[in-house]
Formats: sequence, structure tokens, C-alpha cells
Amino acid sequence: MTQLIINFLTAAPPLELVLILISKVTEVSLGTVRQILISKGYRREGTILSFFEIILWTFVASRVIMGIAAAPIKGIVYSIGFSLGVYCGSRIENFIALGRVLIQAIISKENSDRMVSILRAKGFAVTTMEAQGRDSEKRVLMIFAQRKGKQEIIREIQSLDKTVMIITNDVSTLQGGTISSASRGLFK
Repeated sequence: MTQLIINFLTAAPPLELVLILISKVTEVSLGTVRQILISKGYRREGTILSFFEIILWTFVASRVIMGIAAAPIKGIVYSIGFSLGVYCGSRIENFIALGRVLIQAIISKENSDRMVSILRAKGFAVTTMEAQGRDSEKRVLMIFAQRKGKQEIIREIQSLDKTVMIITNDVSTLQGGTISSASRGLFK
């Protein structure tokens, strides 16, 4: 039994397995980022990535398929590379943070004027609306911003009011108005 496991694990050269793994992680990472780019309206960039993605897929898949009968470990390494590629691609996209967000902050009316002044002084475009909470009057602050600067805005709001409720939503279409100047997108 031990010899069977050793034969299974060593049926393909280790360097080939490492190349399959790295290539598959790279290919699927590109594919994940490509899908996200296209869904956010970055068609040109997504198309360019698709070219490199399919080149990698063609060579890696053919290498695995041609040798899978003799070395089934290639299929396992290929599958592991796929899973790691999805994870890495989503982390890459999160790092470059493409697109825009709507940040809504629901705060007490008493703290709102000070918070709006501070946020606007830091270059954030803020729209306010009156609201009624369960126990008191509130104000809703709406801030449209690039996703790359989202955490900076949230930290600033939380530093000004610890009881604030913050909601963020990705925005797919936005026309007119003012977008916060903090952190512009990577491609647009």
C-alpha cells in the first residue's frame, strides 16, 4: 500500500507539478479578475486578460490531459491550482478595489453637522438626508466614492462617531453629481 501511494505521488516530476500548480493559479487568478473587471464595466482590460488566460489554459490543460492516465497526481495538482487561483484572484481584485461605492452613515442629528464639515474639508462629497430612528432624529450621510478609498472614509466616520451605523454598496451606474476625490480608480 505504501509503495502504491509513493508511486502515485512520484509518477510525475516534481518540477512539472510545480509548474502546473503555478500556471493554473495564475490562469484562474487572471480569469477571476477578468470576470470582475467585465462586470464592473472594464471591458477592454478584461479582454486583454482573457487573451493571457486562454494561452495559459491551453498549455496547462493539454499538459495535464495528455499525461493524466500515467500520472493522476497531475489532475489533483491542477484542481488545487484552480482553487488557489480563485482565492488569489479575489484577493488581487480586492487589493486593486475597482469601481465605486455608496457609503451611507446613519448618525445622530447632533453629531451630523460637525461630521459633514470634517468630511467635506477632507475632500469627500457628502449628501445628507433627514431621518427618524427608533428613539431619536437621525441624519443619513451619503458618500459616493472610489472603492479604493472606502476604508479611509469609514475609519474617518468611525473616529468621529463610535455609534454610527455604516452601510456600503457597490455602485454599477453613476451619472452626474460629485464623486469624492480620495483615491481614484486604477484604470478609469
